[in-house]
Amino acid sequence: MRVPRFCRTHTTSSLRPHCAPFPKRTHSCGALSAADVGSRVVLTGWLLPERKGGKLLSFFPLKDSLGTTQLVVNHPGVASNQPSLSDVPVESTVLIEGTVQVRPPAARAVCQSAHLSAPHSLTAFIQKGPTGDIDVLVDNFILLNPADANLPFFPSTSRSVANDDLRARFRYLDLRRPALSANLRTRSRVAQIVRNTLHAQDFTEVETPVLLRSSPEGAREFLVPTRTLTHGEEPRFFALPQSPQQPKQLLICSGGVDKYFQIAKCFRDEDGRKDRQPEFTQIDLEMAFVSWGEQKTSTSRSNVWRIGGTEVRDVVETLVRKIWQDVEGIELASKFKVMTYAEAMKLYGSDKPDIRFGLKIIDATELLTPEHRATFERRGEILQCIPVRQAHEPSFIEVSRECVHDLAVERIILTEENLTQWLTKSAAAAFDAASIGQEDRINENLHLKLGDVVWLCRSPTVPRGGSSPLGQLRIHLSELAQSSGKLSLTTKPHFLWITEFPLFTRSDGDKEFLAQGRWSSTHHPFTAPMWQDIEAMYRGDIEGVRGQHYDLVLNGVEIGGGSVRVHDADMQDHIFTKVLQLSEQEKSPFSQLLHALRCGAPPHGGFAFGFDRLLAIICKTQSIRDVIAFPKTSVGTDLLFQSPAAVSEEVLEQYGIRPQ
Repeated sequence: MRVPRFCRTHTTSSLRPHCAPFPKRTHSCGALSAADVGSRVVLTGWLLPERKGGKLLSFFPLKDSLGTTQLVVNHPGVASNQPSLSDVPVESTVLIEGTVQVRPPAARAVCQSAHLSAPHSLTAFIQKGPTGDIDVLVDNFILLNPADANLPFFPSTSRSVANDDLRARFRYLDLRRPALSANLRTRSRVAQIVRNTLHAQDFTEVETPVLLRSSPEGAREFLVPTRTLTHGEEPRFFALPQSPQQPKQLLICSGGVDKYFQIAKCFRDEDGRKDRQPEFTQIDLEMAFVSWGEQKTSTSRSNVWRIGGTEVRDVVETLVRKIWQDVEGIELASKFKVMTYAEAMKLYGSDKPDIRFGLKIIDATELLTPEHRATFERRGEILQCIPVRQAHEPSFIEVSRECVHDLAVERIILTEENLTQWLTKSAAAAFDAASIGQEDRINENLHLKLGDVVWLCRSPTVPRGGSSPLGQLRIHLSELAQSSGKLSLTTKPHFLWITEFPLFTRSDGDKEFLAQGRWSSTHHPFTAPMWQDIEAMYRGDIEGVRGQHYDLVLNGVEIGGGSVRVHDADMQDHIFTKVLQLSEQEKSPFSQLLHALRCGAPPHGGFAFGFDRLLAIICKTQSIRDVIAFPKTSVGTDLLFQSPAAVSEEVLEQYGIRPQ
């Protein structure tokens, strides 16, 4: 083996980085195939654990971000002072010169078997494509940079992946894993598809400010202090945007941009939540002259888009179809299904229902006697149930009998003793003896038999929030059935639009700055009401006002949302002042938007994808941290860069901040 003079040592302690010229690589480790047999190649990459093929033969996988190539090394039969790849620590970067040769079919099988039994399992690095058909016979190598022998963990060890905190602390090692490397390439590819598709539809990419004024639009903000003080020496702060909401609306109001988009960084200072990130990425869209629905709309049909924003819907569906076609090779339907919020809550108990399995919720109130229906009406409630029948839902019957459930939901297992009086004795129904006898009719309507399970719950007539107890139970039963092997959900994408959300809700913890015990905007205060409900809003009938908001749901996960915006300045001021009851001080961050609306702003609307969540679904990973290069932990800290971190009092004083 020909070895450069500067490599003529094989004592590990004396290995040094190579800081001199070296040959240019000719191929990546994922590029070679049988067509290259006989070619001289130069490869660079990270050396993975050795596998012995005998006393005089060794195999080494060499990987880079694009693939893995197996190296073949013939050792000299006599003692030699020449260096050996066997002396190079795992995860070191090396340059290899050699010749491409065909890997014999028998050797492929032996190699695969040996890889599976190696101390460091390298199954994630084995190439099943063209690179798996060849080896590179090494005749020279240069050690470019040796790795420490005692790394915190070895990315090539796929049998026992390091714990999350250790991986986060040494993220630069973790990113060597092929799965994460592939995720980042997919992220880049999807971003390119987004840009190409939107540019083809005459969208203009515009960067909006990251340093803005604090405004009470929703969740808590990150504040950025400045050294610019007021006359009273009070500190002044920028805020990092939760979304580019106001800037993008002002762009459309300006008339200078007809269709805007941006792949935007957004920030929310939320309490620690599972799989949330304090900084995240949105695919952000806004369009001028967006419609407000049709003058005549059906009130009875389902799967009907009765609000405005059809132009936005068309753009979003086109973009999603293009992503799934190019990345997944899947042709999606020309139009996605549509369901109103009220319908989703009634049938699935969720505003982001997973429609891949049954267990639909039934309004049992409709099956009761007129007397008992009237009782529920007086309470402002309905009686809902999920029947789990052995004949129709066999995947769920066993888990329904065994699962631990919410006390708000009552479980009834039908037996010979209660078959004709299960509803009469139900705590959820709370009937008196006068109800005896109606079970036979209800059993017939619900197709209930001995051994079936009925889940019962009293619910408000008007649904509220994002999920109900029965909706949460439905998801829980699905998870239990999947974990026990009783249910296997299709991975085929089921896209669904949810529309006609309540425009306003009572305050919640995520929007406490804006709500303060009053009405709050369900999504944000710039969403327009449905034109049919405008008069009700001005009358003060707030609870029943529906908004022109639309969420896009994929297999039970919300991947984006948007709305038609208020373009009437007086209506926007009414929402701020009369409905949300904002003070003049609270309204001041929106003054520029109110003025822009009075300057001939067009009807407009938009949409925002959660880019990280979308990528997690495409990459088939449960955590969005797996599709972000340098994510934060679930509690919002960065173990790699050790942030956030304290700063000295001297620095704080420069910003006018005085520690208590």
